[in-house]
Amino acid sequence: MVTIKDIARRLEVSASTVGRALSDDPRISSAMKQKVGEVANELGYVANRAARMMRGASSNLVGLVVPDIRNSFYSTIAHALSKCLESADLQLTLSETDDDRLVELRHIRELTSVNVAGIIIVPTARPHPESVRLLKMTPRIQLLRRHAALGEHWFGIDDAQALFQATRHLVELGHQRIAYIGGTTDLPTGAARLQGFHSALAGSKGAAHAREELGAPASTDFGRDAIRRLLAQRNPPTAVVLGSVQNTQGVLEELLASGVSVPEQLSVVGFGDELGFRWWGPGLTTMSLPVSELATACGLWFIHQLKQKSANAAPYSAVSPPTLVVRGSTRALEAANAGRSQPRLRQPAP
Repeated sequence: MVTIKDIARRLEVSASTVGRALSDDPRISSAMKQKVGEVANELGYVANRAARMMRGASSNLVGLVVPDIRNSFYSTIAHALSKCLESADLQLTLSETDDDRLVELRHIRELTSVNVAGIIIVPTARPHPESVRLLKMTPRIQLLRRHAALGEHWFGIDDAQALFQATRHLVELGHQRIAYIGGTTDLPTGAARLQGFHSALAGSKGAAHAREELGAPASTDFGRDAIRRLLAQRNPPTAVVLGSVQNTQGVLEELLASGVSVPEQLSVVGFGDELGFRWWGPGLTTMSLPVSELATACGLWFIHQLKQKSANAAPYSAVSPPTLVVRGSTRALEAANAGRSQPRLRQPAP
């Protein structure tokens, strides 16, 4: 293995000069840094990062801790952050918690044990106290979700506004029996989305007929089961608004399998704008969320903080607005036909 001493011997300089040149020490001239770099490349020198970390230096790794990489939100975020961090010679490493705070703790322990440059985290509902302690010792920022114990640095989406716009769209189309399928209030995102749903209905006739199905937001199965329960009721909803990508996928699968006609029998507003949502049935009316742009902004801000070594930077948060994309899955409710054709799940053949 080629060492710093080998480079120093070739250039006939001290090992300390080579080490400083490789670490971009300002005491070393640009000409010497260039010579050292050329010889290092020629000899095939690879920096021993483990040794540097033992001396207290941080690595070039940035940890991304997310609940579920199968959620397109998080895969999009990982891709955008990876590209962004590359520009600063930082490498993204991915950890998946499945929203389990003990798994989250294990990943945080591993990341901090190798002196990561920083951690970008979508936290669980109630992070373990040890996770909180370790994160306070590490440059960090929260993404999408925010937990007060983890500080005030946060990049997120206006979840309340997203559901407000989605629900208000249905109210303006004349729907009064509107249902919401989304996550529980254990998570701040779930609480904000439910608040947006209620705010949009406030003062309208639909407020008296609103229905909620709250459960696991990261579950297509929950979406399927929830829409089945809603449409099996005596007076089923004429419209449904959804509060997560996976819930949306589950609902769309069930409506297609059961033969419910959208929007003739049921108007649907989804959450997120997956590529397939544009092609589903008549095209899905949905809330488009600037996830990639949000992740890039978060990454650039984080890089700046790492360069500035701003351990005690002033609290900073950024909220990105959602956009309602209207397609063919919603339509005005005709008062004369409001009670004639109610959606019913098609019963399977015996």
